[in-house]
Amino acid sequence: MNILIIGGGGREHALANQISKSPQSSNIYVSPGNAGTAKIAKNLAIDTTDFDAIKTEVLNRDIQMLIIGPEKPLVDGLYDFFKNDEELKHIKVIGPSKRGATLEGSKERAKEFMANHNIPTAAYEAFTKESLSAGKKFLEKLNPPYVLKADGLAAGKGVLILEDLEEAKTELENMLKHEKFGEASKTVVIEEFLDGIELSVFALTDGKNYKILPTAKDYKRIGEGDTGLNTGGMGAISPVPFADKKFMQKIEDRIVKPTIEGIIKENIDYKGFVFFGLIKVGEDPYVIEYNVRMGDPEAEVVLPLIKTDLLEVFNKISEQKLNEISLEFDNRTATTLMLVSGGYPEAYEKGKEITGLDKISDEAIVFHAGTRLENEKTLTNGGRVLAITTFGDDYKKALSVAYRQAEKINFDKVYYRKDLGKDLEETH
Repeated sequence: MNILIIGGGGREHALANQISKSPQSSNIYVSPGNAGTAKIAKNLAIDTTDFDAIKTEVLNRDIQMLIIGPEKPLVDGLYDFFKNDEELKHIKVIGPSKRGATLEGSKERAKEFMANHNIPTAAYEAFTKESLSAGKKFLEKLNPPYVLKADGLAAGKGVLILEDLEEAKTELENMLKHEKFGEASKTVVIEEFLDGIELSVFALTDGKNYKILPTAKDYKRIGEGDTGLNTGGMGAISPVPFADKKFMQKIEDRIVKPTIEGIIKENIDYKGFVFFGLIKVGEDPYVIEYNVRMGDPEAEVVLPLIKTDLLEVFNKISEQKLNEISLEFDNRTATTLMLVSGGYPEAYEKGKEITGLDKISDEAIVFHAGTRLENEKTLTNGGRVLAITTFGDDYKKALSVAYRQAEKINFDKVYYRKDLGKDLEETH
């Protein structure tokens, strides 16, 4: 089977890595890919939002399955582009329809969906430039901290959590009037703050049936002790130790099942991953947000724990027969440590040579995120550069291996957090 994976980050390297283990896979292509995917697949230099170029490659290379990694092509309707094209509609596509992708593409739409299907989430209201003064009045009714969310896609950086009321009003104005996050903040959702510990839960669905994958916890902020600016993610742990059977049953009953039932009731064409960004408040789970694809760096910890042939799982999803397969998982804990460029998530330089990759032992998997090959050298090509995934009987043992391996890798101004998992020490 010939497969094309859309995307060029750590998530896509992790997907290609799992797919390459399947005896059903013939040729794997990744677009645009990176230096890591180049070693196990063929990279294609296509923009992830250039649907016509994707179509040309798919037809020329006899692609039988398209796996869409990032959120933007999903929100832009790549699934629908394939299903509405006579030459492409027979191809299996893993990813939701454009309508399904609005669960991530619009925070307001996600909130309305949760309200309609009785899924627990924080109280909220949505505002535009025209209702700015009403938004400021709404803030006055809330207790700090204040949560402001850009409605659209902002690469994981469109959420502000602020302690000061006046600062919250100023930032609301910056988002709505001065387009702080561009088009993404034309509408802003203001939410009540929920105090608890966050986790991510992932499900695979064929639009009718679902399978729950291992839980994960990622670390968003650049600084240790969860300080500084938000990033795309500085590392992750899977599964999270505080998500016991009783808590997971609440998540399934109150959140996962009603979400899939809502997808069915609203006749949404949805074949792929559902990412539930959750918070545990006391002993109860609440939804912070939906994503409609696998997270990054969560993909790098969750996917390697799946022992079942992932390509066979995707085949069952495309046939709407996910109920016919059972998933088997590694019972160890996986951790991922993200190595980033100096200056990230603000200005950073690219093109720095990466050394030490040949010294990594077989107890770690290095997933490439922002890298490229040039004259047989591996160079940095993004803010988040490499993800080191390791395994252990618990997250502390797995992390100790990750930190040991990270010391072997070097590039100019390399940075990584050294405090992953510290927040879990008092939760179980």
